[in-house]
Amino acid sequence: MEGVLTPEVWIAVAERTGVPELRRTTRDEPDYDKLMRYRIDLMDRHGVTLSRIQETIAGLPLLTGARAFLDSLRQRMPVIILSDTFEQFAQPFLRQLGWPTLLCHRLIVENDRITGYQLRLPDQKKSAVAAFQALNYNVIAAGDSFNDTSMLAQANHGILFHAAEGLIRQFPQFPSVSTYGELRQLIDERAAG
Repeated sequence: MEGVLTPEVWIAVAERTGVPELRRTTRDEPDYDKLMRYRIDLMDRHGVTLSRIQETIAGLPLLTGARAFLDSLRQRMPVIILSDTFEQFAQPFLRQLGWPTLLCHRLIVENDRITGYQLRLPDQKKSAVAAFQALNYNVIAAGDSFNDTSMLAQANHGILFHAAEGLIRQFPQFPSVSTYGELRQLIDERAAG
């Protein structure tokens, strides 16, 4: 979701809280557990609360063209968003996107402080794609970061969208596009094939 349909939450939180180290995302750190432990430690040291993060998220717009892209895609095929975001972060974005189906993780919160997180499953995006394939769906997946690559590899068709140059070079097996128009064209071609 983040980086594909919505801005990166952690970058916005870093700017709002004045804790630049929170800018680190899965584009920078492929080990999700290591990244989240780093973030939780930073939030604890700097007193960054869940409610402050939610206030930041509530003021963020979607990426330009995201809603129109998603609406046009949903008219043609089922769309499920698989994300490493958290239920407690997603509501404002889901509202703006017209309440699509989102499968994501959950934060552990005590007295407005984020103390941990619960993954649905390890590598839940790849597992979800495999489950859809077991139901005989032809899965076309798009993502922008390291934590999407196992999902893209599992999918019948994987596409990099808005990905960093280093990721594109590291995973040349996935076509890479940077606009919703290009992404929609690749999805349509693969859905027809």
